[in-house]
Amino acid sequence: QVQLVESGGGLVQAGGSLRLSCAASGSFFSINNMGWYRQAPGKQRELVATITSSGNTYYADSVKGRFTISRDNAKNTVYLQMNSLKPEDTAVYSCNAATGPPWSRNYYWGQGTQVTVSS
Repeated sequence: QVQLVESGGGLVQAGGSLRLSCAASGSFFSINNMGWYRQAPGKQRELVATITSSGNTYYADSVKGRFTISRDNAKNTVYLQMNSLKPEDTAVYSCNAATGPPWSRNYYWGQGTQVTVSS
């Protein structure tokens, strides 16, 4: 089992920055991919960014050039640096982690952290 705890959300003005953190704990050998997703009111959850254990990253087009995902494998923590925030970035941001081999993945979710960007 893996427990994920996010932190760093809050209220910020448009153009500002926030840094989200997600720390994993529990009983596991290693964590494979980690990622951030977000869900705005009335919308479906969408992928924001992912990072593999070796550091390969993927970003949604809407955040490319503004957000940076990184991870500290020694601390089992993933970060999301969000710059040049826009009101449309307002959402609940959730952390995701995958463990196990590719043919038998287990996925875990954090409780989410609210990010609100005012215009």
